[in-house]
Amino acid sequence: MLDVKVIKAPAPGTMQIIRQRSGARWGEDFRPAAVGLVQGKLIEMVVASDIAEKTAGVVVTDVRGSCPQNMVMLAIAGETAEVMECLRKIQDGKDASHDCR
Repeated sequence: MLDVKVIKAPAPGTMQIIRQRSGARWGEDFRPAAVGLVQGKLIEMVVASDIAEKTAGVVVTDVRGSCPQNMVMLAIAGETAEVMECLRKIQDGKDASHDCR
């Protein structure tokens, strides 16, 4: 099961936290309209990342835990409508290219 949240108009401090926990992959000047956060099992987060990148023009990064190898969350950033659409598809889990049932 995935936990999913969205932050609309993230504050500079929030973006700084994400930058620090993701290895500063997003520059100081990157100010997305929204950031979607996805947390779950590693396998689910990798599939969620793929769905997001195939759905819309968003930027996805992993957010690490206390150990650099420990991915605990994904951050999906972009325009609000695009982030919301990605999160909807991730929650629906109805992406045929990832269904092995």
